[in-house]
Amino acid sequence: MSLTPVLDKIDSDISAATDRLLELLRIPSISTDPAYKADCETAADWLVADLNSIGIKAEKRTTPGHPMVVGHVGEGNTEGPHLLFYGHYDVQPVDPLDLWNTPPFEPQMEETKNGTVIRGRGASDDKGQLMTFVEACRAWQAVHGTLPCRITFFFEGEEELGSPSLIPFLEAAKEELSADIALICDTSMVARGVPSVASQLRGMMKDEFTLIGPKIDLHSGHYGGPGLNPLREISHIIASFHDPETGAVAVDGFYEGVREVPADILRQWQGCGFDEKDYLSNAGYTVAHGEKKYSTLEQQWARPTLEINGLWGGYQGAGTKTVIPSEAHCKITCRLVGDMDPAALRKKIRAHVEARLPKDCTVKWDLDLDGAPAYVIDTTRPEFEAARGALTEEWNREAVFSGMGGSIPVAGYFKSILGMDAMLIGFANEDDAIHSPNEKYDLESFHKGIRSWARVLDALSKA
Repeated sequence: MSLTPVLDKIDSDISAATDRLLELLRIPSISTDPAYKADCETAADWLVADLNSIGIKAEKRTTPGHPMVVGHVGEGNTEGPHLLFYGHYDVQPVDPLDLWNTPPFEPQMEETKNGTVIRGRGASDDKGQLMTFVEACRAWQAVHGTLPCRITFFFEGEEELGSPSLIPFLEAAKEELSADIALICDTSMVARGVPSVASQLRGMMKDEFTLIGPKIDLHSGHYGGPGLNPLREISHIIASFHDPETGAVAVDGFYEGVREVPADILRQWQGCGFDEKDYLSNAGYTVAHGEKKYSTLEQQWARPTLEINGLWGGYQGAGTKTVIPSEAHCKITCRLVGDMDPAALRKKIRAHVEARLPKDCTVKWDLDLDGAPAYVIDTTRPEFEAARGALTEEWNREAVFSGMGGSIPVAGYFKSILGMDAMLIGFANEDDAIHSPNEKYDLESFHKGIRSWARVLDALSKA
């Protein structure tokens, strides 16, 4: 099957494709708010109808929460690979609403200094990205009456609330959803115009602890001096987590399981067009503050972290209250890389804290927090180089195997439950304001994203 007429069809149909995306964006499928439960159902129904309209047998599957959408096409095709494509149709809440320049669920086309953008909640995360793949399949079907390989479509409606139904659903539908490789379009390009295939995702370990000192809040005049202050003690412990000279985490055994980045991947990162100054200045920084002997990109993608996410205790109302608080609280998260074990790391951090407790101070740990290991992708598989070549050809710029600072748990679940690797290709830009007011998706990302998936499907069918 020839690729050229498919690309021509995508170009001629881009206006209609954009209209379809705008229609989907008008559905306020906020999964975290029960008030929008019916809208999540509507979004799932919309996707089922759209897939069915292009010859894909799709249906809505109920879960204890929001529904999944599952579709199949080419089940009799034994020539090429069997692909599973994943995306999510739920979106983040829109608060604070007063910071939006346009209504979040009345999507607009807008001209900016970087070209035309599609403005609205879910435009980038993840409806616009999801529809790049659907539109590529629509073009293949329109031109050839079939797709170049067998594909299973899997759209989730709970990604933005932590995917509580995902693991049970994957386990129950393991036979139906298992494929040769999974495709995920929920990531960004490393820099504008630089196509990227994620090669590693950082994992996560969460914990929370409370230091307990006096039995009750005490008068700071009566006990100031002899009294142990949990806020002071917790500040000492937090300061001990990092070496101020090197920026490294100072917890014994913290770096066990960390891998160094292969030289070929480092070469791609060094030439990928990442603008360190712009990246830092967008957040109000002038320098990077992580491990000093690693580049900013390595700090973001390939090094583990220990972050203080919340710290509180004592009086926090207006004015003053002269007390020594009874308790001080801290929330931490660690981003994991390589073979780091979240359960083992939790024990090391707790041991670090407990070894530094003074007399008359005890610690209480949260027992209900979870963790997930990092996901390192086997990019030596021929499918990955085939996809990288297809992206390079479309964008006229070498595609790179990038890292990711965040976590996409579904990729790990595909590996652990369904036994397959995931290929993460996304076309978002760092300025898309996902999860924030005025979210947008570049029209170029949408258009070239569709063309990119058409090329990737062609390349994978021949790999």
